[in-house]
Amino acid sequence: MQPQILSKISYFLPETVLIITLIVCIFADLIIRKKSVVVSILAIIGLLVSGYFVYIQYGMEASLFKHMLVLDPYSSYFKFLFILSTIFILLFALTSKEIRNAEHHNEHTYLFISLVLGAFLMASAVNMLMMYLSLELVSLTSYILAGYTKKEKRSSEAAMKYVIYGAASSGIMIYAMSLLYGFTGTMNIYETARILSSIGVASNPLIVISIIMIMAGFGYKISSVPFHFWTPDVYEGSPIPVTAFLAVTSSAAGFSVMVRFFATTFLKSFTSFNGAWQIIDGVNWTEIIMVLSVASMIVGNFVAVWQTSMKRLLAYSSIAQAGYIMLGLVVANQAGLTAIFIYLAAYLFMNLGAFYATMLIANKLNSDNIEDMKGLGYRSPFVCVLMAVFMFALSGIPTTAGFVGKFYIFSALIEKHLVWLAVVGLLNTVVSLFFYLKVVKYMFLMKPDEGYDSKIQYNYGYYVMLMLFAIPTMFFGIYFTPLVKFAEASAIMFGLK
Repeated sequence: MQPQILSKISYFLPETVLIITLIVCIFADLIIRKKSVVVSILAIIGLLVSGYFVYIQYGMEASLFKHMLVLDPYSSYFKFLFILSTIFILLFALTSKEIRNAEHHNEHTYLFISLVLGAFLMASAVNMLMMYLSLELVSLTSYILAGYTKKEKRSSEAAMKYVIYGAASSGIMIYAMSLLYGFTGTMNIYETARILSSIGVASNPLIVISIIMIMAGFGYKISSVPFHFWTPDVYEGSPIPVTAFLAVTSSAAGFSVMVRFFATTFLKSFTSFNGAWQIIDGVNWTEIIMVLSVASMIVGNFVAVWQTSMKRLLAYSSIAQAGYIMLGLVVANQAGLTAIFIYLAAYLFMNLGAFYATMLIANKLNSDNIEDMKGLGYRSPFVCVLMAVFMFALSGIPTTAGFVGKFYIFSALIEKHLVWLAVVGLLNTVVSLFFYLKVVKYMFLMKPDEGYDSKIQYNYGYYVMLMLFAIPTMFFGIYFTPLVKFAEASAIMFGLK
């Protein structure tokens, strides 16, 4: 048995590199014993090396470690997203006043790497036990990061609320997985699917209850309603780089494991029919996802309208965005999965860009209050113009990547004859314009208060960083063919044809 396991190590190289990077960063921090850019550089190098191995493995399919993990284009796509977003976040942290003023040295760096390792395992997991363990690795790291600035009361409060909600959600999920295990006798989701389809489980209340309870675990990770209560407080209390990391990387990890679980566990056949997944009769998990999706869009968008803090506004925006992404899962076919991939890639650039612009503004104003941004467009035009671009992209305005993501989501719904659901999504998009444009209104259509009208200057490196987010956000809104082709090629799960 041991030679078989060792023979699979070559497929585990990206994760192995991350483990080595984690150890190197810890020892470097112990040796340097002060805040240093060296540890962040080592982490970025490790991420790039890991990304190189992911690139080499792209297109391969393999089952690893007694069917605990798989390697396929689906997992590789998510790993690219995790690596790219984490490199950006590490660069974020170098310019963050909150991270710089924290008592800790470089602990945030290897905590980020630890979370990415968990995210890699979530994207590849096909065993319910591995899904749970990898989700816990991501969650436990997130709790520590949320309370990183421990001298701030808001930060400690955020971490405590996160722990409480996370513990409750993961406990509910593992209990539901134990029910499925008791019903089928296996933790492997492919074996579970074969057993459920062979014995017939039409409208079995145990299966329906298990699905709802498992969604508690996944829903809390992606910030969907009604598992979203931790999100606004944690986003507001955490340092902005951590908030951005949770909004993009952690949420994407949640989607990676959730989509694979539902797209595999409840199929009666792993051969798709005209691209549609053949779901077991009577197991209507798409209806549950549909309800949560609509609820997330409505709550996220309508509550965001009343927010005065940029962090809380972006928190409710993330809840609404999770609702849009879940619409692609409701479709339950390859077109929907491709749309999810396109949306997540667009979301990475436009959301990280919005958080980075927020951080630059907060560093100068010592506040993330929207009212304090009056007339900021005249004091710092470059930053505010790009902030407006990110707001337009998040709302789905044409010629931005956000529009392309929503276009493919809504197109997949219409092709599936779910026109009413596409209309609900479109109406929610209209509502989102109110709070996204509110930010633009304060920056450009209101005069600054007397004594607060001096110009704000930034280092040119900050402008370059902003452009790294703004250029893809606008480029993929105009020329999106490469992104679409990459998403289509990656929408292939192990064993699902």
